[in-house]
Amino acid sequence: METFDLLMQGFSTAATPMNLLYAFIGVLLGTAVGVLPGIGPAMAVALLLPVTYALEPTSAFIMFAGIYYGGMFGGSTTSILLNTPGESATVITAIEGHKMAKAGRAAQALATAAIGSFVAGTIGTALLVAFTPMVVDFAVSLGSPSYLAIMVLALLAVTAVLGASKLRGFASLGLGLAIGLVGADKITGQQRLVFGQPLLVDGLDIVVVAVAIFAVGEALWIAAHLRRKPLSTIPVGRPWMGKQDWKRSWKPWLRGTAYGYPFGALPAGGAEVPTFLSYVTEKKLSKHPEEFGHGAIEGVAGPEAANNASAAGTLTPMLALGLPTNATAAVMLAAFTQYGIQPGPLLFDSEPELVWALIASLFIGNTLLLLINLPLAPVWAKLLQIPRPYLYAGILFFATLGAYAVNLQAFDLVLLLVLGALGFAMRRFGLPVLPLILGVILGPRVEEELRQSLQLSAGDPAGLFSEPIAVGTYILVALVLLLPLAISAFKRFRPQPQGVPAGAESRDEVSAAEARQGATVASGPRETIAGEYQQQHDHKEKP
Repeated sequence: METFDLLMQGFSTAATPMNLLYAFIGVLLGTAVGVLPGIGPAMAVALLLPVTYALEPTSAFIMFAGIYYGGMFGGSTTSILLNTPGESATVITAIEGHKMAKAGRAAQALATAAIGSFVAGTIGTALLVAFTPMVVDFAVSLGSPSYLAIMVLALLAVTAVLGASKLRGFASLGLGLAIGLVGADKITGQQRLVFGQPLLVDGLDIVVVAVAIFAVGEALWIAAHLRRKPLSTIPVGRPWMGKQDWKRSWKPWLRGTAYGYPFGALPAGGAEVPTFLSYVTEKKLSKHPEEFGHGAIEGVAGPEAANNASAAGTLTPMLALGLPTNATAAVMLAAFTQYGIQPGPLLFDSEPELVWALIASLFIGNTLLLLINLPLAPVWAKLLQIPRPYLYAGILFFATLGAYAVNLQAFDLVLLLVLGALGFAMRRFGLPVLPLILGVILGPRVEEELRQSLQLSAGDPAGLFSEPIAVGTYILVALVLLLPLAISAFKRFRPQPQGVPAGAESRDEVSAAEARQGATVASGPRETIAGEYQQQHDHKEKP
C-alpha cells in the first residue's frame, strides 16, 4: 500500500503541465533522433544533457525517460522500413520487419511494434514498481558462471535456428567473434587484431558494425541488381492491423515482456539477449514457421516487446544499485552525478519525489509514444514509395552520418565501407548476418565472464558449473546441439513399414531436403543473375 501511495505521489508530480510538456518533447526528440541510422537513445540523451542544465532534476529525468522510449521506437522504425538498426537492440527487428515492409505490410509491422512497445513498457514498469527488491536480490545472487552459460545459450540457440545451413550460421558467428576480438585485452592490455592502427585499440563500435552490415550491405546488394530488375516502388498495403495480425501478435507481446524485464534487470543483462531469445522462441512456437525469414509478424512483435520491457528492467539495477546495464543507463547515471545525486540502495529514501516521478513518467511517456506513433504508422510506411535509387542514396547518407557521429572519427567511415563490403559478400554467399552481429555484441562479454569464472575457481574448469542456474543452462545448450542429431538418427534407423526398403524413407527425406536446398540455391543471386542475363540475351537474338 505504501508503494502505491508513493506511485500516486509520483503521478501528481509527473502529470503537471510543464512536466507533461517535457515528456512530450522527450518522446518526439527520441523518436526523431532514433529514426536516424546509428544514433540511438544513448546518444540522444548525451546530446541533450547540456540542454537540461537549467531544468530542475525531476523535469530533466522525465524528459530523459521520454527520450529513452522514443529512441527505441525510432530505432525499430528504421529497422523495419530501411533495414537499418538505430541501435544494437533493434537489430533483430530488421530481420522480419523489413521483409514485411518489402511485402507491403510496413504499416502492420510498425503498428505491432508500437502496440507491443506500449504493452511491454507498461507491464515492465508495473513490474519495476512491484518486484524491484526481489529482482535485485536475485540479480545480485547470480555469478559469472551463470552469466556465461546464459550468453553461450543465446549464441548457440540463435545460430542453430537461422538459415538452411548450420555451417553457414556458425561461419557467420565466427566472423562476429573475430570482429569482437579487435582491440586491447581488458585485463592484460595486449593489442589484438589492430594491425598497427591506434584507432582500433578501443575496438569496433557495435553501431558502426550494425549500420555497415545491414544498411551499407543492403544498399550495395540493391545497387548490384538495380539494372537487372525493373525499378518499382514497394506497395504500402492495408494501413492497419487486421484481426489475424492481432491474433498472432498478442501472445508474442506477453512472451517478449517475460523475457525482456528479467534480462534488463540483470547487472550483466541488456536488451540484446532477450530480443534474440524472443525471436528463437517465436520461431519454435509459431504455427507458421515457414514465414520466418520472409516476414513473420511474430518475429517483430516478440522482440520489440522484449526490447521495451528490458528498458524498464534496466532502471532496476541503476536506481537500486547504481549499476547501469547499457549505454543509456550509463548516461543517465552521469546525469544523476551531475545533479549531485548518488543512485544506490539509499536513493529511494533520500530522493523519493524524484524516483517515483521518474517511474510515473515511464507510464506517461509510454502512453504518449503509442498516441503519437500509432496514427503515424501509415505515414512512415509511405516512405517506401520513394524510388529505390533515391531511397538507398538517403540511407547511405544517414548511415554515413550516424557512423561518423559515434566517435567523430573519419576512420569510422573507412570501417563502414569495409564492413559494408563484408555485408554484401555475406548476402552474396548466403551467410546469415544475425549471428555475426550477435558474436560482435556478446563475444567480448562471454570472454570477460569466462575469465572471471576461471579466476574465481583458480583455473579449475569445474568452476564453470558451480551454480545451479549455470548447470541448468548448459543442459539446455546440450539439448539445442544434440536434440536435432538425435531426431535425425532416430528417423534414419527406426523400423520401416513392410514393403519399404530400409533407408528408403531417409533417402526420400534427403532427396526432398536436397530439392529444397537446390530450389533455394537456384533462387540465389548467382543463378538469378545468370537467368536474367540469358533472358536478355535470348530477347536480343529474337528477330
